[in-house]
Amino acid sequence: MSDVQPYPSEPLSSFQPHPVTPEWVKDAVFYQIFPDRFARSGRIQGLNLQPWGDAPHFHRYMGGDLWGVIEKLDYLRDLGVTALYFCPVFQSASNHRYHTHDYYRVDPMLGGNEALRALVDEAHARGIRVVLDGVFNHASRGFFQFNDLLEQGESSAYRDWFHVEGWPLQPYDDTRPANYAAWWGNRALPKFNTDNAQVREFLWSVAEYWIRFGIDGWRLDVPNEIDDDSFWQEFRRRVKAINPDAYIVGEIWGDAHRWLAGDQFDAVMNYHFTRPCLGFFGARTLANEMNEASGTGQVLPLDAGAFAARMDAVTRMYHPEIVKAQLNLLDSHDTARYLSAVGGDVTAHHLALVFQFTYVGVPCLYYGDEIGLPGGPDPDCRRAFPWDEAAWNQGTLALVRRLAAARQQSRALQRGDFQIVHAHGDGLVFSRTHGDERAVIAMNAGREPCDLPLGLRAATPGQTAAFVDVLTGRRHQLGADAQVSVPARGAVLLVPDGVVSGPGTAAALAASAG
Repeated sequence: MSDVQPYPSEPLSSFQPHPVTPEWVKDAVFYQIFPDRFARSGRIQGLNLQPWGDAPHFHRYMGGDLWGVIEKLDYLRDLGVTALYFCPVFQSASNHRYHTHDYYRVDPMLGGNEALRALVDEAHARGIRVVLDGVFNHASRGFFQFNDLLEQGESSAYRDWFHVEGWPLQPYDDTRPANYAAWWGNRALPKFNTDNAQVREFLWSVAEYWIRFGIDGWRLDVPNEIDDDSFWQEFRRRVKAINPDAYIVGEIWGDAHRWLAGDQFDAVMNYHFTRPCLGFFGARTLANEMNEASGTGQVLPLDAGAFAARMDAVTRMYHPEIVKAQLNLLDSHDTARYLSAVGGDVTAHHLALVFQFTYVGVPCLYYGDEIGLPGGPDPDCRRAFPWDEAAWNQGTLALVRRLAAARQQSRALQRGDFQIVHAHGDGLVFSRTHGDERAVIAMNAGREPCDLPLGLRAATPGQTAAFVDVLTGRRHQLGADAQVSVPARGAVLLVPDGVVSGPGTAAALAASAG
């Protein structure tokens, strides 16, 4: 769905019952990991692997594993990450593991169930939650029940687990009809028949098993393709019965009202957030051939006024409880990386990161975003993480650390109401307000410095308030109708003095950036 499509505008009164989402999610900083490409521990030997860092291939493995993730948990904690979302980890004959063979077994190449047990425990000990990818629309040719169908034909006990359209089945011969329904016609991904009671029970039981194991939620792959509200309503009931704080987030690229009424998902991956961020911050450098090739679609340049109108609409798209739990992403394993999608413009990437961490909802970094990892459409967006720090953009890393620290300490940035203060030309100012705490963010997408109004109002004439710019550590004493000077392609993030304190003080964080 293109970002130029109109957004629905339904009154809040249409959302019944009042949705309830996990409290911890609203305060989280998520980090998405593609397991094969994040970190290789070296524990698992004897595999035919690509050299780490070679150009990614559709069918080859780099050998990242969950033991490697455990070794990097302190790095992630120090970055400010409080929740991990993993692309699939279950046994599969593909490097992305969306071809599930066994829903109860973590892939041995990733370290098996033992590694996931250790990962969950070590992550929780650091205050980091773990969300897994649930691929419940389709399985694989190696999935036992489908393999039985291939072996036994019409006599298979599992014939009704899938959508058989004729005989014989053709799982490999592209010159003949497959004779079974598969995801987007991909024979490697036979689609479940979720009208079958045994299939439904199997999938619900998988969801329950891993919640009992200790994971903190499910990201659901293409859940709209299980076109059945009752399936997802029961999914939610069972998951929440075990852990009421479990997070259920769906991969829905378009309008998600149907799934966000409070009885199915807590939130969705917010691609409605992604496209405007490309259009405004990257307006001058858009690499639309990458966006069109990776599902984001044609992105039109936006000025501040159009961007503000779009984001105001996105903010009002769903019930406020849902909006605060939305997973806000700049890129993912399905898209070109943001830095490449804006033609390598680091300033656009930095502006987008500032907005991502200060807008309402939950920021989700795709692994490597924090060091400026580039990448075009799949498979290039799935490069191996370069653990040689000489390859990192240290400025980007310092910025992410500052933003994550500020967000974790500011209730206004975590949960505050969103309001546009000024939007004209290249200048954007918005605020986040929670109780008596107000954060103000001024952004300049232009090539020249500018002064922007902050929209402050004093209770009494002449009254001023002390603010700190998180991005520089500079202190400001500001009164009514104050303006702030914003550098070209830069931003000012003002929080009340004293809100960001301790090891994460704005001054200390600014100093750490050099």
